[in-house]
Amino acid sequence: MQRLLRAIYPPTCLTCDERVTTDFGLCGACWRQTVFITGLVCDRCGTPLPGQDEGQPVFCDDCLTLARPWGRGRAALLYKDNGRKLVMALKHGDRQDLVRPAALWLAQAAAPLLRPGLLVVPVPLHWRRLLSRRFNQSALLSRALARVVGADHCPDALLRTRRTPTQEGRDRDARFANLSGALAVHPRRRARLAGRALLLVDDVMTSGATLAAGAEALLAAGAASVNVLVLARVAKDA
Repeated sequence: MQRLLRAIYPPTCLTCDERVTTDFGLCGACWRQTVFITGLVCDRCGTPLPGQDEGQPVFCDDCLTLARPWGRGRAALLYKDNGRKLVMALKHGDRQDLVRPAALWLAQAAAPLLRPGLLVVPVPLHWRRLLSRRFNQSALLSRALARVVGADHCPDALLRTRRTPTQEGRDRDARFANLSGALAVHPRRRARLAGRALLLVDDVMTSGATLAAGAEALLAAGAASVNVLVLARVAKDA
């Protein structure tokens, strides 16, 4: 049956109609346009850095300047070229088929952050935006990731207490001001979070304002530690 289905519906690239050899794969051209983050990265936000990875934590200029409330961070892709196209297709194009391969990319990026007893938590959407979009892409990614790595998942650990205007077009300070106090821990999930190592998952990191608001809320609720993981990282030199 599988052979028959493949003959009728051969696998195609995730971002174009080119045929590929495996399901949920990228063709050669789209692969070359998808910048996976490898090598030396900032230990706090996952942005790529020049130089060789010598096993010691290093930090980008932003993470040396800003007081990040989380511990460590990683990202799977650069938010450019086909990486941006993939994120936008998931977020606004209802391409939920992208969640499965994205979870594998996230799991690879998250390898240094994984530990026994880890609880995976997504960045939430406001309920009105959730109604209009019908799904929270960060929750889809975090659930799939938790399954891949065998971790616990708490999809509603955080709540967005108010509907914040878009972050697009705002500078760094305005982004942080826009998210101030916008995220809070669900009252019924506080006991589950207390004393746990948490991995906070989002689709994209630009300034880190959303992740900072989430990490602060989780730590205030008694989490032992918070690390962050995103599918795509906006880098200054991207």
